[in-house]
Amino acid sequence: MKTPIRVAVTGAAGQIGYALLFRIASGAMFGPDQPVSLQLIEAPVEKALKALEGVAMELDDCAFPLLSSIQMTSEPKEGFAGANWCLLIGAKPRGPGMERADLLKDNGQIFIGQGRIIDEVAADDARIAVVGNPANTNCMIAASQAKRLPAERFTAMVRLDQNRAQTQLAKKAGVALTEVKNIFIYGNHSPSMFPAYAQATISGKPAAEVIGDEAWLQGTFCETVGKRGAAIINARGASSAASAANALVDHVHDLMTPGAIHSVAVKSEGRYGFDPNVWAGMPVRTTSPGSYEVIEGHSMDAFAQSKIAATNKELMEERGFVTA
Repeated sequence: MKTPIRVAVTGAAGQIGYALLFRIASGAMFGPDQPVSLQLIEAPVEKALKALEGVAMELDDCAFPLLSSIQMTSEPKEGFAGANWCLLIGAKPRGPGMERADLLKDNGQIFIGQGRIIDEVAADDARIAVVGNPANTNCMIAASQAKRLPAERFTAMVRLDQNRAQTQLAKKAGVALTEVKNIFIYGNHSPSMFPAYAQATISGKPAAEVIGDEAWLQGTFCETVGKRGAAIINARGASSAASAANALVDHVHDLMTPGAIHSVAVKSEGRYGFDPNVWAGMPVRTTSPGSYEVIEGHSMDAFAQSKIAATNKELMEERGFVTA
């Protein structure tokens, strides 16, 4: 039996957490022969902690063979202690009338604290995946507090955007989802993100050639992917939780799978024209479990460059809000 991977999850009783935990325990994230120990963290609020107890009961009742143990806590130092993966889902939502700058500052304080504690108590091989929005900037904030763990250990999730883009291309082309390859997300996890359709293929051919509709690709396609979250809220009266949880499973699974090529938000280091100190989505190749290299050299036409400039501007503005 392998040593269990210790997985810390914040916001564990929330909608995304509820959709996620059973997938982790079933083996979907780390594989069918890898046991896991769940370290579930919730806010010190009676209602949230009571809900977390119910989630743990359900996990017990599923009798997952791979679930080694469950720990519940409202203390981050306890929850992150020895964790190999820290999945940061919990974040303050934007309330009515709240300015974006205020939301960024409030969440900034949360992720400053989490970044410090993770750096202090998590395992030496700890990896961090940020989902709580604004994910890219929250990831940057958490990483800024780390002295022991290097910046490349901190990633933010743009996989939901990649999954959305892949589905939209497959539907437009009338092909199976598996026929769409190499659709990468650049920039922020927000409506400004850019799904680089010029790099994608459909059934081995350039996606733009197969679709044959540049106006649709530059307009409807980019807008549909970028505003999909808002469309889901409008349709179901709540934000996308199950698809976000599924994307996080994909994000971590592919970061643990050598050879996988996928979209991840990482410290840009100036690649693809991004400011060197923002976390931006871009294509990566997993080199060994938990480690990756950014795939460089994709050419960008004038439209792509304009889209990357816009999402980079937004990322720099977000950084300005939290450092002001």
